[in-house]
Amino acid sequence: QVRLVESGGGLVQAGGSLRLSCAASGGTFSKYAMGWFRQAPGKEREFVASIRWNDGSTWYRDSVKGRFTISRDNAKNTIYLQMNSLKPEDTAVYYCARSRRTYSGNPTTQSKYDYWGQGTQVTVSS
Repeated sequence: QVRLVESGGGLVQAGGSLRLSCAASGGTFSKYAMGWFRQAPGKEREFVASIRWNDGSTWYRDSVKGRFTISRDNAKNTIYLQMNSLKPEDTAVYYCARSRRTYSGNPTTQSKYDYWGQGTQVTVSS
């Protein structure tokens, strides 16, 4: 019954910005972490960022640190990914996901997540 719906993807020039949204419903989330992953054509899905619902702690892959910001809106049950200074290598389908359980650390691997959204395409032109 958990449903994750991503939105906000699109085409942007290098150096531009986009904000992705993930609306979560149908389950409990306060004890979980939410993550953003991405998959470029011909490549494996990779971790981008994660956030814990309860304390807001975050984690980012090195290549997006300082450019991307993950955040949450508890009232709207929505996760955001603000992407600034976008690069062509950021081009991918971006997925929102919920962690399988509460983890002692911030989960950064795909195997630690169970529910996934449909994905939203982000294309950055050079």
